[in-house]
Amino acid sequence: MIYITQFIYLKPGKEAIFQAFENHAIPLMEKYTGKIVQRLRPDATAYVAGEDKKPYEIHIVSFESEDKLNEFMNDNSRLKYKHLKDESVESILMFKGEKM
Repeated sequence: MIYITQFIYLKPGKEAIFQAFENHAIPLMEKYTGKIVQRLRPDATAYVAGEDKKPYEIHIVSFESEDKLNEFMNDNSRLKYKHLKDESVESILMFKGEKM
């Protein structure tokens, strides 16, 4: 099992476009053993310290294997909507790891 944590930073005013991508991508993950462990949208009071820009959302997801993750990333129906992600996301800080 692998875990991915993503800090997702959006372009200003592109929240609805990002949600349109997520509405397609998140249900598709299940086809490839992907699961949302946590999907957080912290407000300003959630931050204690830090110098970096605050993310729009934080996702923690799991996949059975790296192969399953790659299959999901390359799924043609996901790629059909990828332009929505590209249009709305400024950057993503991503960490991969295992549960300890």
